Amino acid sequence: ESQNKGRILYLTSTNEIMIEVGRPVRDIEIDSNTTIEKIFEELSQSGGFESVNLSDGMKILSEMIPDKECLKFLSFVGAVVSTGTRGIIKNMLKNKWFDVVLTTCGALDHDIARHFSNYKEGSFTMDDRELADQNIHRLGNVLVPMDSYGPLIEEKMTEFLEEEYKNGVREMTSAEICKMIGKHLGEDSFLYWAYKNNIDVVVPGIMDGSVGSQIWMFTQSHNDFKLNIIGDANLLSGLIFKAEKSGAFMIGGGISKHHTLWWNQYREGLDYAFYITTAQEFDGSLSGALVREAISWGKVTKIARQATLHAEVTTILPFIYAALISKFEKNSELLFEIKIAGIAKNVALAKHCRRISY
Repeated sequence: ESQNKGRILYLTSTNEIMIEVGRPVRDIEIDSNTTIEKIFEELSQSGGFESVNLSDGMKILSEMIPDKECLKFLSFVGAVVSTGTRGIIKNMLKNKWFDVVLTTCGALDHDIARHFSNYKEGSFTMDDRELADQNIHRLGNVLVPMDSYGPLIEEKMTEFLEEEYKNGVREMTSAEICKMIGKHLGEDSFLYWAYKNNIDVVVPGIMDGSVGSQIWMFTQSHNDFKLNIIGDANLLSGLIFKAEKSGAFMIGGGISKHHTLWWNQYREGLDYAFYITTAQEFDGSLSGALVREAISWGKVTKIARQATLHAEVTTILPFIYAALISKFEKNSELLFEIKIAGIAKNVALAKHCRRISY
């Protein structure tokens, strides 16, 4: 655990408490031939400050994702889906790196809106009164034209739900809502790849957004249609109780992070946990809490591989993804070479045995 490096206490023969210090701090050395994996290795030996947590997080993910015994969670906030970071989320699910997704209703809203329309580049300093007059919403420095959001999502959700209703469906969980949406979208969508790869997407706060509002509106004219939140709990419990190990990559805080931690307490906590946040812990907020705080609640095991990185995710996630892709491709190539070498060895052994038999 990166937070404990250089802070290990032990007793001397005279019962004095001593601190065991870590390795010497090394300068980062990069040239035109340095690979992204090597850069992360350099960060791990640089001493400070968040670079070490970044490197630790990369190591955690590189161990967790290939672990076949591990139930792997991905949680993220909706806002990142309004940006190009949506492409990284999509590709992680396309690669089948995770088994379960926990996110917010905003993520569904943005995935639908950006599949059928476009958001625009903007600025944090734009005049919001003028934008309102032009029917443009501002999300940080991303501009969301009104026609690309509310009316569009209302139209599409009504179509999707009407289709399900005509097929006799009268009740859906948030996970089933996400599958329904995903099958109507395309390869640019994270919900599409979750649907295609049978990855469950659970939205505990699904009513807090445009998709949720459209479900509510649909029930006004179809009063026998129900949203089954308990069904999501049954889905998660079924996965959690069967898991030999579990791990989570948590991108941003809020309800998606908390729901991930909450359900994992029922199996005595996560075995792997990497959390990226811009929040601070001084106000006692869930988003600001470091992963290690969850150990006291039994949501992360005492011996878990865990790290918290304070960083803005749209800046850092592309580099984490690139490093993981590079590492997994090299591991795949190495395994292929080992397999080929093993086959060649067996063929040579078989020939040798035939010569002896003759």
